[in-house]
Amino acid sequence: MFAKENLLRDVMSALPSSLGRDEWLAALPRALVAGFVKTDKDFQEKGQTSGTTVTFVVVDQWTVTVASVGDSRCILVPHGGDIATLTVDHRLEDNEEERNRVVNSGGEVGRLSIAGGAEIGPLRCWPGGLCLSRSIGDVDVGEFIVPIPHVKQIKLCKTGGRLIIASDGVWDALSNEKADSCCRGLTADLAARQIVKESLRFRGLRDDTTCVVVDLLPPENYVPFTSPPPAKKKGKFKSWLFGWRSKESTAVVANKPGEAGTVEELFEEGSARLAERLGSDLSSGVFNCAICQIHITLADGISVHAGSIFSMTNRTLEGPFLCSSCKLKKDAMEGIQHARDITVM
Repeated sequence: MFAKENLLRDVMSALPSSLGRDEWLAALPRALVAGFVKTDKDFQEKGQTSGTTVTFVVVDQWTVTVASVGDSRCILVPHGGDIATLTVDHRLEDNEEERNRVVNSGGEVGRLSIAGGAEIGPLRCWPGGLCLSRSIGDVDVGEFIVPIPHVKQIKLCKTGGRLIIASDGVWDALSNEKADSCCRGLTADLAARQIVKESLRFRGLRDDTTCVVVDLLPPENYVPFTSPPPAKKKGKFKSWLFGWRSKESTAVVANKPGEAGTVEELFEEGSARLAERLGSDLSSGVFNCAICQIHITLADGISVHAGSIFSMTNRTLEGPFLCSSCKLKKDAMEGIQHARDITVM
């Protein structure tokens, strides 16, 4: 509930207000990282022990941007193309890179031990026993369970497609292909209900089983590309296409050759290191913390590229900059030190 009420606002607050559309889309991946970390940090200060996976999807015309932590998943079924997975499952059992990161940051990874020393179940992070390496919340497990999302941005062709966004209760029961096939031909609302129904039929209600389906539809007057007939006489024809058309428009939006079902990847990054995700900034952002957006002076700001808050390594004058509280959060996520002593309620 806390993420639902705050995450979108935190992401939007990290985006400059004066950007054009292309600049806004280019800045979105970095803003998603900042927003996820801020929401997690603010919830951590409440001292509560719950946590959540997140799959956050932004659709801007044909550009789709997905940020995720945990094992909720988003798949894209482009019309006439192959299924594309737009998220990464942050399960310790399946992700060796994440296991190594948790251990290197001070966590322990192992299975649940029962009487006699036998080990059962999936790999978990201890203390706490969480099966995931990334989430928002879960402060009782450890700071090495980070909120830094995997972000992927793609451009879909004008034939459209379907997004299926669901929690692990669905994906533990259904493959990507099964989730697509069981709801094909249904409206988005009915498709989501059918996916949940199929999940419960295969596995029962063992975990959160939630699904949202979003259909990205082509313009109503769209027709697939076909080769034009031979010209009867010499001439020139120009067509200017500017995105979406109104329902009243009589212009025909034609697809380009070879475009049907294709997905263009614009951006993908999954590093759990904040400095790599926020990048470098030699000018802007100096007077605002790159995470919480509070005003800071140049003297108070600490470069995201600096070492521990107590060290003076190189690149200390290279932005973006963090306030002291967010720098402590960064150090804790990387296993340098604890962000704060937290009283669990």
